[in-house]
Amino acid sequence: MNLTITPSRLGDKPPVTKAYPEFLPQIGEERFRKMVSDHYELLKNSSIKELFPIDDPEEFEAAKKHAADFMIQICGGPAYFNASRGAPQMGRRHAPFAITAEARIVWLELYAQVLSRLIEDGVSEANIESFWHYLEVFSKHMVNTPSNNTFAF
Repeated sequence: MNLTITPSRLGDKPPVTKAYPEFLPQIGEERFRKMVSDHYELLKNSSIKELFPIDDPEEFEAAKKHAADFMIQICGGPAYFNASRGAPQMGRRHAPFAITAEARIVWLELYAQVLSRLIEDGVSEANIESFWHYLEVFSKHMVNTPSNNTFAF
């Protein structure tokens, strides 16, 4: 399975392609929410944990729900995010957080771990890779702080 992270710099805004429409039905909403929750649990112990409300269990669970609602909606499911939070405007929502290219890499590396487990659940590699491609490109849009390195992925 190809879950490659491509280089990114502040200001990169490449066109985003959504996951295959078959991804959400194949994984199912319950498993999708578990996937997002598993990702957040990995983030809780990562080098970018300060970007997440790990010290407040209620806020942390709400962040998981918001993330799952957004991703389900993006993948063609019900508009849960819009119903509970309004229009996504993800750049604006993430503006208060210092997201560097390095933080993006950590976020993606942890998502790659979670996505790799979906093979065991019978989700096709093609569908997983299509969702990965969405995450990998979309995450470039969230980088909002200059990198600490002169060249960053």
